[in-house]
Amino acid sequence: MSVRWIIRTFSELCLTVGSLIVLFVVYVLFWTGVRADSAMDGELGKLAERWATGPVAAASPAPGGPSQDGSTSPGAGDAQDDGPPPQPAYRDGEPFAVMYIPRFGGDWAKPVLEGTATGTLQKGLGHYDGTARLGATGNFAVAGHRRTYGDPFKDFPRLRPGDAVVISDGTTWFTYRIDKRPYRTSPGDIGVIDPVPRASGYDGPGRYLTLTTCEPEWGHSHRLIAWAHLDATEPVAGGRPSALRS
Repeated sequence: MSVRWIIRTFSELCLTVGSLIVLFVVYVLFWTGVRADSAMDGELGKLAERWATGPVAAASPAPGGPSQDGSTSPGAGDAQDDGPPPQPAYRDGEPFAVMYIPRFGGDWAKPVLEGTATGTLQKGLGHYDGTARLGATGNFAVAGHRRTYGDPFKDFPRLRPGDAVVISDGTTWFTYRIDKRPYRTSPGDIGVIDPVPRASGYDGPGRYLTLTTCEPEWGHSHRLIAWAHLDATEPVAGGRPSALRS
């Protein structure tokens, strides 16, 4: 066996491995994004068709009196519940709402599905099973990928206090307001999605939103958390909410 043959064989192996790595990177950075964007568009289409062809169950109304624009503005820590009739349970893996975050761009809109299974998060954002319903007293907690599968929370660190997170269930616009910059913690810190989230600064029951994603940007050793309180509700029939018109 000659030295030349060994060198040539090793070089060919290096080229093969290098090609495989390049293909894998292309798959992770590009193809998963293409598939996820198509999947999310499909989920958004499902919701649009559902909302256009049938009645949507009314969501839990927020407490507090109407504001000048007809919206409702509850306090962040208001624990009073109006006792709405029971609503159908969210169906695992199925979309039930659309989230808009103006900070991420005027065309940023992602479906919210029930559950946080791997397959579910490849089609949009996932609502943590067992956390509050949208707009209800408690903590409505949602997870999303930072990178890959459409990069829905790529710009997560840009969130700032006062930023709007608007979510529609087809009948009501729910506008939440971010209360603090994203918080970094470990994956095992499940207290961040408690009804009164640990380390959030909230001191009692309220109508809260928790967003979670991976940290660092291309890893998953930690989590980034953003908390918000329900600031206003507006009927979908009245057009786009004020938070999306500015």
